[in-house]
Amino acid sequence: MTVAAAQTLGPLPEWNLADLYASPDSPDFARDMKKGEELSKAFAETYRGKLVTLGGAALAQALKDYEVISDLLGRTGSYAQLYYVGDTTDSQRGKFYGDVSAKLTEISTLLLFFELELNRIDDQALETAMQVPALAHYRPWIENLRKEKPYQLDDKLEELFLEKSQTSAAAFNRLFDETMAALRFEVDGETLTLEPTLNLMQNPDEAKRKAGSDALAKTFGDNIKLFTLITNTLAKDKDISDRWRGFKDIADARHLSNRVEPEVVAALVESVRNNYPKLSHRYYRMKAKWLGKDQLMHWDRNAPLPAEDTREVPWAEAKDMVLSAYGSFDPQMAEIARTFFDKNWIDAPSRPGKAPGAFAHPTVPSAHPYVLLNYLGKTRDVMTLAHELGHGVHQVLAADQGPLMSSTPLTLAETASVFGEMLTFQALLKKTTDPKKRKALLASKVEDMINTVVRQIAFYTFERKVHTARKEGELTPEQLNAIWLEVQAESLGDGIRFGEGYETFWTYIPHFIHSPFYVYAYAFGDCLVNSLYARYRESEQGFQEKYFAMLKAGGTKHHSELLKPFGLDAADPKFWDKGLSVISGMIDELEKM
Repeated sequence: MTVAAAQTLGPLPEWNLADLYASPDSPDFARDMKKGEELSKAFAETYRGKLVTLGGAALAQALKDYEVISDLLGRTGSYAQLYYVGDTTDSQRGKFYGDVSAKLTEISTLLLFFELELNRIDDQALETAMQVPALAHYRPWIENLRKEKPYQLDDKLEELFLEKSQTSAAAFNRLFDETMAALRFEVDGETLTLEPTLNLMQNPDEAKRKAGSDALAKTFGDNIKLFTLITNTLAKDKDISDRWRGFKDIADARHLSNRVEPEVVAALVESVRNNYPKLSHRYYRMKAKWLGKDQLMHWDRNAPLPAEDTREVPWAEAKDMVLSAYGSFDPQMAEIARTFFDKNWIDAPSRPGKAPGAFAHPTVPSAHPYVLLNYLGKTRDVMTLAHELGHGVHQVLAADQGPLMSSTPLTLAETASVFGEMLTFQALLKKTTDPKKRKALLASKVEDMINTVVRQIAFYTFERKVHTARKEGELTPEQLNAIWLEVQAESLGDGIRFGEGYETFWTYIPHFIHSPFYVYAYAFGDCLVNSLYARYRESEQGFQEKYFAMLKAGGTKHHSELLKPFGLDAADPKFWDKGLSVISGMIDELEKM
C-alpha cells in the first residue's frame, strides 16, 4: 500500500491473536498441544472398541469428552493457521504451520476410531440410547454423522487417508498458497502483489485497468505449468478418494458436507444458467453502452460507472457504514459486530506475503472468530467488510451450540454474510438521493450480485468440466484455458470480449484448490437472501427474532427446518427463480433510468 493510500484510509487494524496464544513459542501453546495429545491417548484407551457396549449416559459422557478435546485441538490449529496466513512467504511461519498441522494429524489418528465406531452402532440400539436426555442433546450431530456412514472405510484405511493428506491435498494447498503470495506483478514500473493488482481492475482509468490485466496475465502465464500441475494433482487426488468412498458424482462429497440434496443444487444451477440472458448478458450489454463501447473488454467488467463514487473510503467511515446498517436492522447485530473492531479481531491491511482475499475464521467456541481482509478502500471493500462481519456475527451466535454443533453448512453460512451485505447496500441506497449516484450504486450492487450468483455458478460449471475431464487423463494448460473461456463466454455473454491472457485467470481462484465445489454456496446464499430480504420488507414484525434463531441454530437443523418459519422452501424449483427475479428487477430499474 502506498503512503498516500495509507493516509487516506487511516489506521487499519491488525488482529491480536493473543486471545488464542501470545506467540508460537508461548508456553501455553506447548502446554495445550501436549495436553491435547494426552487427553486423546486417554480417550482412545477408555473408549476404543467399547462404544457398542455403552448405554446412553456413557455415550453422552464420551461425546462431552470428545468436545473438550475438539475445542482444545481446534484452538491450537486455528492459531497456527491464522499466524501463517499473516505472511505465507515467511519460512519460519510456514515451518510452524507445517509442524503443527503434522502433529495435529498425528493426534487425530488417535481419535479417528470414535466417529467410525459410533456409526457402527445399530440404529435401534442408538435410538434407545438417545432416550437419555444428555445424549439426545447431540442428536443433530449424530444424525449428520450417520449420513456419512455409507462412505466411510475401515479404520486402517481411514487412518491412511488422514495421514497421507499431509503429503497430498494439504501439501498442494500449501504450495498454491505460498506460490500465490510470492507472485509479483509489474505494472508501469511498479512491483505489486496480487490484491493491489486485482484492485486496478476497478480503476476509473481504462489504461490502468488494462495494465493491471496485462500484468496478471503475464505472471499467471509464466506460472501456468505449476498451477496446471496443482489442479491436475488435486483433481486426481479427489477422484481417488471419491472412488474408494463410493461417491457417484464428483460433487456428492460437497453436497453431503453441506447437508444439501444434489437435486436442490441441480435446480439452483439450472435456474441460474437459464437466467444468464436475463441477468449478466443483458447487464453487460447495457454497461458497454454506458461506457460508450460496443463491447466491454474483460478488464472493463468491474469498471466503475462515470458517476460512481470511486474515492477511497477511510476505514473509520467503512466501520460506521456497516455498524449503522447492522444497527438499523437490530442493535444486537451491531453490538456483536462492534466487538470485532473494539477487540482487534480484524486484520485489515494488504501486506506483502499476506494471504489474498478475505475470510472469517470461527476458531473454537471457547474463543471467538477472526476476520481477515485486504482493505484498499473501494466500495466493494466496504461490502466485503459487511460480508465477513455477517459470518462473524453468525459464528458468535452459533458458538453456544458447542464444538460439535456450532459449525454451519456452507450454504447457510453464506446466507448470513450476504444478508449483511444486503443490509449495508440498502442503507447506502437509502441515503443516496442524487439520481446519477443512485444509478451507479444500484449498478454496483447488480454487479456484486452477478459476481455472487452468475460468476460462482460459472465457477461451479468450470469445476465440473475440469474434474470430469480429469478422469480421462491429465489436462494441459491449453485444455484448462479452453474450458475457462467456454464457461466465461456462456455466463457473461456477448457484451464482454476476452482479450489475450484472460484464458489464464482461472489460476488464482483459491476455492478451486481449497474447497472443491464450494462456490455454489455463494449463489445459494445470495438467492436465499433475496427471498429473505423480501420477507423482511413485507413484514418486519418478528423477523429479527426468527433470523437470530436461524443463526443461533448453527449446524443443528437442516435448511428446510431453518427456512420454514419464513415460509421458504429451497427444494421448490420455483424458489430459485424468485431469488433471481430480484436481480432481474434491479436491472429492469436500471434500464428505465
